[in-house]
Amino acid sequence: METTAKLRYLRMSPRKVRLVVDAIRGVSVEQALARLKFSDKRAAQPVAKLLNSAIANAEHNQDLKRDNLLIKEIKVDEGPVLKRWRSRAFGRAAGIQKRTSHISIVLSEIKPSKEKADKKKGAAKSQEVKIVRSLDEIKDVSQGKTKGEKEAGSDLKDGLVQQEKFHSEKPKGPQSAKRRFFSRKSG
Repeated sequence: METTAKLRYLRMSPRKVRLVVDAIRGVSVEQALARLKFSDKRAAQPVAKLLNSAIANAEHNQDLKRDNLLIKEIKVDEGPVLKRWRSRAFGRAAGIQKRTSHISIVLSEIKPSKEKADKKKGAAKSQEVKIVRSLDEIKDVSQGKTKGEKEAGSDLKDGLVQQEKFHSEKPKGPQSAKRRFFSRKSG
């Protein structure tokens, strides 16, 4: 089971945030929080808040245990850029780009919980479907059914036989416009 959380419009450059995010990717939640606590980067605080939010989502919404969570995916995308101006020498102006970041995190379970695994197995058993690949299999299926079901199967078989007859008959004369056009006599 997976849980997500997003932080948008963080007023920090994505390049600086990625330095912190790369340190916690693929790590258990407890270990990631410990690494963020002792990181001296400024981006560690908002990433830790986002991780705590994702943990709370997992515990509250999906009843997952904190000890069993792993950071499956975490990515930092670039947000909109705020453009500002700064005065420079000789009356010129230089542009300043104040970048923003969007961070998204996906948490998953290290070991799937037993209740959810049992539900998945039960759902798979109830959705078994027989795939028929040829007419012979349809005939075999119709022979093994009860009287009422045989009649329905025979209707199906009769329809298929009629369909085969329709497709096996070749129409007389030209089949396409191209053949019709070139079979005319030129005058």
